[in-house]
Amino acid sequence: MAKIPRGHRMTPLNHSPPAVQYAIKKAELNQTEVADQMGVSKSQVSEWVKGTRNITQPNLVKLARVLNCPVVVLESKVEEVSA
Repeated sequence: MAKIPRGHRMTPLNHSPPAVQYAIKKAELNQTEVADQMGVSKSQVSEWVKGTRNITQPNLVKLARVLNCPVVVLESKVEEVSA
């Protein structure tokens, strides 16, 4: 059985890690402050930013509320394939 490289995701993410990182910076917060306001661990927020952990829909809504931005800004974008 082949080993999956560390940090490699088998499923697509519900969020865009660069968008999350940008929104945190734009809100002038750090990851610890975001975690405290959301009631989650700092390591969870760090993993969302790195893209090594998927964010649940309820947490995505909480994150958007804490960062004062629309959920759609944080969601992963589906690229259209042209025929």
